[in-house]
Amino acid sequence: MGTKTIAGIEIQVNDEGYMMDASQWTPEVASELAKEEGIELTDKHYEVLNFIRDEYLKGNQLTIRKVGKSGIVDIKGLYELFPGGPLKKASKIAGISKPSSCV
Repeated sequence: MGTKTIAGIEIQVNDEGYMMDASQWTPEVASELAKEEGIELTDKHYEVLNFIRDEYLKGNQLTIRKVGKSGIVDIKGLYELFPGGPLKKASKIAGISKPSSCV
């Protein structure tokens, strides 16, 4: 575990770079985390990120299938928005812990 400065905020992150405190998340933090992953965020990205955060904060388990059934984006679209591990990357950018369904 360590500390990282993202968008001017000192943030606690685990060894894989996931935020330890979801309440520190802001859209600016998300933008910086996305840049580290080579992603430029759009409104559609933020819709997915907000859905993921809402589900996480409600205590619901996250899966690619669940996000694909959200009505925001289908599974193919999720892979296009967050290539190379969509739920893993989206969760990191959304400021939540890595879902247990991700390797």
